[in-house]
Amino acid sequence: MRNAIAPRWQPFFLGLAGLLSLLFCWWLAMALLGEKSWFAALFTPQATFASLAELLGRAELYEHIGVSLRRILVGLGLALLIGVPLGLLVGSSRYLEWATNPTFQFLRMISPLSWMPIAVMVLGVGDKPIYFLLAFAAVWPILLNTAAGVRQLDPRWLQLSRSLSATRTETLLKLVIPGVLGHVLTGVRLAIGILWIVLVPCEMLGVSAGLGYFILDTRDRLAYSELMAMVVVIGVLGFILDAAARALYARWVKGAGN
Repeated sequence: MRNAIAPRWQPFFLGLAGLLSLLFCWWLAMALLGEKSWFAALFTPQATFASLAELLGRAELYEHIGVSLRRILVGLGLALLIGVPLGLLVGSSRYLEWATNPTFQFLRMISPLSWMPIAVMVLGVGDKPIYFLLAFAAVWPILLNTAAGVRQLDPRWLQLSRSLSATRTETLLKLVIPGVLGHVLTGVRLAIGILWIVLVPCEMLGVSAGLGYFILDTRDRLAYSELMAMVVVIGVLGFILDAAARALYARWVKGAGN
């Protein structure tokens, strides 16, 4: 029993050890820099976590978090609405894949942040350009993973579907979509990571709420310990979002295996 339980807890304790090591490296770096610059004292773990405790008691923080999460959900939703149908089409036709792959790869390699000035000029200041940039960033992993999932479907199942005179809608809903769902969820997890990275700089442009805006606000107020506390908050929220995506994928795999 003892040997059976130990491996189950090993990832947790090893992960905790890694986080504690990171915290120690942070403290050590600030201690060494503090001997040469007073500025480093503002970014120590002690000052950061003291500011974090204060921020957690303010409703303002949760308002900014709510705004950022809403933007993430809208951007991810738009990417799913565009990426999944396109992925199904591209994956089902080799000729369409050949025709679109150079274009998709070209667009995918353009940093979403490079579109920021154009998005603001066309869509104005506010949430619309942020939604566009987030959707543009997230659509590629979803599209490409969906197409890969379609190509990896067992052709024997498709032949069986045709032999049973299933309609295209029935084949799509009962065979294709369940068969590619794992790939779509993988694309969603990758997209969330990209979205969370792109979101913060997007919110530094012409908006009055969100985590990126709050980062700039703390800088302008010279509240540097709060700035570091916000960096920690952003990291924790990103970790939670990724963990939720991993849990959703694991649950789907477990359900598919049963």
